[in-house]
Amino acid sequence: MTDTLQLTVQHPRPGLAIVAVAGDLDTRTADTLRHQACEIIQQECPHLILDLSETGFCDSAGLSALIGLWHATQAAGGALALAHIPDRLMRMLTLTGVDAVLPAHATAAEAVTTMTLSQSTGAGEHGSIIHTPIGGGAGEVGAEPAVGESAHTLSADLS
Repeated sequence: MTDTLQLTVQHPRPGLAIVAVAGDLDTRTADTLRHQACEIIQQECPHLILDLSETGFCDSAGLSALIGLWHATQAAGGALALAHIPDRLMRMLTLTGVDAVLPAHATAAEAVTTMTLSQSTGAGEHGSIIHTPIGGGAGEVGAEPAVGESAHTLSADLS
């Protein structure tokens, strides 16, 4: 287990954030994920996609944080989706039945497309939706933010 959780956030369009989670989701880091993701939601970004490709381990506290974030996005009128879910975590989601409420996607780009299609507002007042190729590197969600997109990294050292 690691004591550090790093979140890299991209905003491919208004109201939507892709949060790449790097590190273990466990009793030491679950509150950090919950707190930082709730801050994103409160900044008028109720739709979240968690890219879990760099998540090595998830225990019951991490699972609880995911469920808590689902509730937070629902309360804000948004949605939560998961992408790049490691096999071990997917088995946990399936065994607990959480996969029935948390949509799982192979890639963050697929999650963006699905989330966009399911929203009745379409592209909204800000114009077209930006689709950015999603890569998989050490904590990397995509190479460079596209025009109109922003990215930033949050990290917490819990040692």
